[in-house]
Amino acid sequence: MKAFMVEKYGDATGMRAAEMPDPQVGADDVLVKIHAASVNPLDMKIRNGDLKAILPYRLPLVLGNDLAGTVVRVGSSVDRFAVGDEVYARPDKDRIGTFAELLAVHQDDLAPKPATLTMTEAASLPLVALTAWQALVERANVQPGQKVLIHAGAGGLGSIAVQLAKALGAHVATTASTAKVGLVKELGADEVIDYRTQNFEEILDGYDIVLDPLGGENLAKSLRILKPGGLAISVAGPPDPATARELGSNPVLRLAITALSAKTRRQAKRLGVTYSFLFMKASGDQLRELAPLLDSGKIRPVVDTVFPFDDTLHAMEYVEKGRAKAGKVVVSMT
Repeated sequence: MKAFMVEKYGDATGMRAAEMPDPQVGADDVLVKIHAASVNPLDMKIRNGDLKAILPYRLPLVLGNDLAGTVVRVGSSVDRFAVGDEVYARPDKDRIGTFAELLAVHQDDLAPKPATLTMTEAASLPLVALTAWQALVERANVQPGQKVLIHAGAGGLGSIAVQLAKALGAHVATTASTAKVGLVKELGADEVIDYRTQNFEEILDGYDIVLDPLGGENLAKSLRILKPGGLAISVAGPPDPATARELGSNPVLRLAITALSAKTRRQAKRLGVTYSFLFMKASGDQLRELAPLLDSGKIRPVVDTVFPFDDTLHAMEYVEKGRAKAGKVVVSMT
């Protein structure tokens, strides 16, 4: 099969197209013929080696973290899927590789593709939809009437998180550029801060939850707009000790990760709020729970551009250089 693989950590020059053996299918695995896969900032971080301390992949590595496709074979213990089923998934972190024609996915990480979505639309969702679900439902337990700030509401994660928070009954604020204010309002945002002309820290106050995909100073400011007892969840800030435990890091790495987030956690404690880093995990069950929201139109995919599979490297460059206007970039095999 054809695949796009990382041969050495660094930059785009360490990645190329290659012919690979077809995946082996274990007893609990489902072999998926991939119709579409999406590009995430995570792909560039893995390719560049930014995450090798906590994700020690062995190179060469086939890249890619989202897929939609058709089942072509099932393992002997698979009882949820059959050949011909249309599915979508974010494979487990140890079994990524969706920039390929085929991938074997554990049945627990797979879900039926929402019936109303195309393969391209479905492929844009798993990683960001699971991240939004695990942040807003699983960790924050968002309740109707709560005030939620979601940064970068027109981005891949933000565009789904805004819709999910609204579906949960929250009052939703978001940040966006001037050109994207209309889009995020269409997605359900009650309040939009134009980050080019406004400082959200001067406008917002008393929020219950912040979802931050940006990190840095943006995260520090976000802590200050929370009410006492509020929660800031970041996917771009420093990992916290809980993350190190979840990943099974060795004691030395745990100490290093604890030190990385110490300043942020101290700031949160002084303000009477909580900081939490989220490293999302694969879950076919959660993708199933999202399906009714997708099929009913309460959450709709936002796809910026679709590239042919052969142009996967160009698709990654497009994302890396910030050319996407809104939502996700997808590569299509058909």
